[in-house]
Amino acid sequence: MTKKKLNTYTLEFKESAIKLALDSDESIPQIAKNLGVNSNTLYTWVHNASKPKGNTNVASNESNENEIKRLKKQVLRLTQERDILKKAAAYFAQEIV
Repeated sequence: MTKKKLNTYTLEFKESAIKLALDSDESIPQIAKNLGVNSNTLYTWVHNASKPKGNTNVASNESNENEIKRLKKQVLRLTQERDILKKAAAYFAQEIV
């Protein structure tokens, strides 16, 4: 049984092929044929390029954590204000009676 040689492509080649596939009016299989690449391979490259990068999750997590901290502080302040207003209402209710 013969082993099939796997083609390795440079990052520049992949980026060029993806750009061509996204910007061209030609179909992806036609572009793949012109470049000498399997059409499934080109589809995979295009699909992976359209995925959000991992770094956006890190930035998103940090902004979410900051938002959570801010909201926790706000909840604490509002809870304290509510408790003060309850005590004030109870105090003024006693004077009226």
